[in-house]
Amino acid sequence: MSVPRPAAVIVLAAGEGTRMKSSTPKVLHELCGRALVDHVLAAARGLSPERLIVVVGHARGQVQAHLAASGPDARAVVQAEQNGTGHAVRTVLEAVGTINGTVLVTYGDTPLLRTDTMAELLVTHATDGNAVTVLTAEVPDPTGYGRVIRDATGAVLEIVEERDATPEQRVIREMNSGVYAFDGLLLADAVKRVSTANSQGEEYLTDVLSILREDGHRVGAYVAADHIEVEGVNDRVQLAFARGVLNTRVLHAHMRAGVTVIDPASTWVDVDVVMEPDVVVHPGTQLHGRTAIASGAEVGPATTLTDTTVGAGAVVRNAVCEGAEIGPGASVGPYAYLRPGTVLGRGAKAGTYVEMKNARVGEGSKVPHLTYVGDATIGEGSNIGASSVFVNYDGVRKHHTTVGDHVRVGSDNMLVAPVTIGDGAYTAAGSVITNDVPPGAMAVGRARQRTIEGWVARRRAGTASAEAAHRALDGSATRPADATHPAGDQDGPAGEQHQESTK
Repeated sequence: MSVPRPAAVIVLAAGEGTRMKSSTPKVLHELCGRALVDHVLAAARGLSPERLIVVVGHARGQVQAHLAASGPDARAVVQAEQNGTGHAVRTVLEAVGTINGTVLVTYGDTPLLRTDTMAELLVTHATDGNAVTVLTAEVPDPTGYGRVIRDATGAVLEIVEERDATPEQRVIREMNSGVYAFDGLLLADAVKRVSTANSQGEEYLTDVLSILREDGHRVGAYVAADHIEVEGVNDRVQLAFARGVLNTRVLHAHMRAGVTVIDPASTWVDVDVVMEPDVVVHPGTQLHGRTAIASGAEVGPATTLTDTTVGAGAVVRNAVCEGAEIGPGASVGPYAYLRPGTVLGRGAKAGTYVEMKNARVGEGSKVPHLTYVGDATIGEGSNIGASSVFVNYDGVRKHHTTVGDHVRVGSDNMLVAPVTIGDGAYTAAGSVITNDVPPGAMAVGRARQRTIEGWVARRRAGTASAEAAHRALDGSATRPADATHPAGDQDGPAGEQHQESTK
């Protein structure tokens, strides 16, 4: 039998969630890249409901804003006073009118509930011709849950909340998940007759089952195959547990699709991450947001990627990357930080202790180590020497640096933006470049060296440095004359040594 399309899915998300002890509404707490309520909505959308309705109450402004940003299909209905689940559903029907067809009711704090399980509930509801079908589960410890009370034939009689249950009823291990499939017309009538005669003085949606049964309608149940799916999140301990379960699901799906995860226990992957076959993920890796990794790439160990794309065959090790694009065959790390707006071309390199922000690095260009590249464009085949800084900030505004193709920037350079280094140009080691460098030129931006002989002996007498210098000078008296170097400045190629870093 095909899955019947529900006329509506109602998500109850109005509760305060006091056990979370947080200023953030419970349903907006995140796990695996989505808020709790977003996991529920994603599962509900898999059923293609005609209507998707979310009941909001506590911190309604925050929740409504989140829903509006997440998608236009989820309508928020405000439950101004939280007087129970029955009251929440009644509030929906008063706002939107009677719903003709199957109405599925679920909760905003059950992120592990799968679309397939809800689909089985709908199929059972339609096949058995029930007025209401409740999703239940057999749990090792039912503490805190409503108990499913059946008659001798196994038919569902009622749901009793734990606080109202007798000692005999509390030993029952079949629990009510809070998820129901209702006949919409019958629900609209029955929910108006729910009593508040209970210990909390609230309108329980569970009472609708007894009302419908007393009216002579059929009440059924579908037992979930895995009780973990229907467990809610009420505190930080349960949130962490749910995160672990969901992360395992995500990793298993990727591994079955051809991704190698070396150590699943230390690997965390959000639900929207995309990985192609033959990706290798090393231990201690976290992949967040809409990160996408192409076939043959290796990521990790100890790497965190957020909203980052990694091209085929690229290698990213011991790195943190946010909003970056890493091209095919590119290399990042170890110990690199790529910030938003960074784009590495094919075969480019951002090496050890390199930080980049809003930078485009052309095909085959290398920034091997100890360098900051901010607000810059680097062409193809260029090399940036060690310990260089793209000086992009003047204290008020950011400025851009352009480095052309096949440029060689010497070690320990300061490129003071705005500045352009032309194609094929060189800059000498230790230079401060403040003016544009024409193509093919050598730029030297440093003072000449001045050597003051005997300074240590005069100014630092008695120190270890002075003693070392004294021993060296005594020994130099016996060295051949051609083994010493003349004092003074050196001109020519040696004085303009590039000290290119290519590793």
